Parts: sequence; structure tokens; C-alpha cells
Amino acid sequence: MKLPVYILSIFTISLLFASCATIRVKTYDFINSDIPQAFDSCRVAFVSDLHYKSLLKEKGLNRLVKILKKESPDLLLLGGDYQMGCEYVAPLFEKLGSVHPPLGIYGVLGNHDYKRCYKEVMLQAEINDIHLLEHQTDTLWSKQQFILVSGVRNPFDLRRNGVSPTLSLASSDFVILLTHTPDYAEDVMVDNTDLVLAGHTHGGQVRLLGYAPITNSRYGKRFLSGLKYTSSGVPIIITNGIGTSRRNIRIGARAEIVMITLIRAY
Repeated sequence: MKLPVYILSIFTISLLFASCATIRVKTYDFINSDIPQAFDSCRVAFVSDLHYKSLLKEKGLNRLVKILKKESPDLLLLGGDYQMGCEYVAPLFEKLGSVHPPLGIYGVLGNHDYKRCYKEVMLQAEINDIHLLEHQTDTLWSKQQFILVSGVRNPFDLRRNGVSPTLSLASSDFVILLTHTPDYAEDVMVDNTDLVLAGHTHGGQVRLLGYAPITNSRYGKRFLSGLKYTSSGVPIIITNGIGTSRRNIRIGARAEIVMITLIRAY
């Protein structure tokens, strides 16, 4: 039977690439009329699910930071699930903090960060000037104009966090909402949000011929990866993330840095 041998060869080659932890840069142009003129052409980097040290080891982290510095984003956003142990938090955040984008570094926490190392993550973020938004909104200024970045606290606890922090904001403002899981934007009303950024799915992490046995989303492949839309029409970009969980392999779902260029619509 040649077919199983062929499939096995694809698996072996994919596994080889996965073991190298290659990181791609995936780019998006996001056009919106709420983007202020001062933020036209603003470049936003989004990174999630580092799970340091899983498949992402020290060499991979250095590569990630090198790519981020080369891309020179105006703003760096982080989607949570930073660590696989408390001893890794300090070196990880020190490296991420070295990127120094002019508009700063903002992020949210993931489910693994609430399960362990919460205090260490919050402390090291503060030490390295990384702003973690626990159901909070911050204002980013440029030339007397601003955009807003909101962050969701533990999006899996809807009893406590089921009201989006964007509801109190003006619909005319440009608002980016960070949430670890894309399901939050579907399960909760996120009015006044122009763009949602999420991770958690790992793009399936293992995808064979486009099929992902595990999606980490209640909605299956609907919010697996890429630019999607909620039922209410809110755009959401889901990243494959960087690291891995359960098994330290990636097949058919490359680790990625998302780069978004904000473009003002006239």
C-alpha cells in the first residue's frame, strides 16, 4: 500500500519542520474609518501562546525577539499563555521587554497563566514595562490623537468577566480588544470593538491535510486561525501562536508573528 507510506512521508517532513520551530510573519492590512489620521500606517505586532519553554526554547525566543526588532512595530500586543513553569517567566518577559516599541507593550493572560505563576507573571510584566490589562482599557496617544486597547480578564470565567470592557467606550473611538480565546468575542457582546485579537487555538497545532483533530474552541474550525468574523460582524484575527501545549510538535500550523498595518478609511 503506497498511500500510507506517502502520508507517513508527509508526516515526517512536517515533523522535521515543526522541530525547527520556524516562525513566519503573517501580515494583515486592517482598514477602518475609526482609525485616527495619526495612526494611519501604524504597525501592530501580535504574539500569543509562547508556552516558554515548550517547543519554544531559548534559541527560539532569541529568534522571535530578533524578528520583532527587525519588523520594528509601533505597538506590541500579547495574547497570553506565556510560560510552562514559573522559573521561565523572568527571562521571557525580560526578552519581550527589550523590543521597546514606541507605543508600548500590552497584553492579557491566558488560562495557563491563571492556573499557575499568576503573581510572578504580573510582577515580571511590571518590571519590564509590559502592561497587562485585566478587564481594563488603556489609551495610546500620538500627535494629540488616540486609539484604545482593551484587555479581557480570564475569558473562561463568564460569571465574573462576562461584560466586555469595551461596552463603556464610545463607538466612534478605534478600539482593539485582546482576549486569550476567540470564543469570548462570540459568547459575549463586545460592542464598540473595531478589532479583536485572540490566540489559544494554536491554529490546531496539528493539522493533517487541513484537518485539525483538536481546535481548543467550542466552535471548532470556525475560529481556528486567520481573519474571521463573529455573528455580529466584528472582525477577529486569531493567531497560530508560537509555542505548543500537550505535545511539543507542530504540523501544518506554523508558529507565527502577526503583523497588522492600520489603514485609515476615508
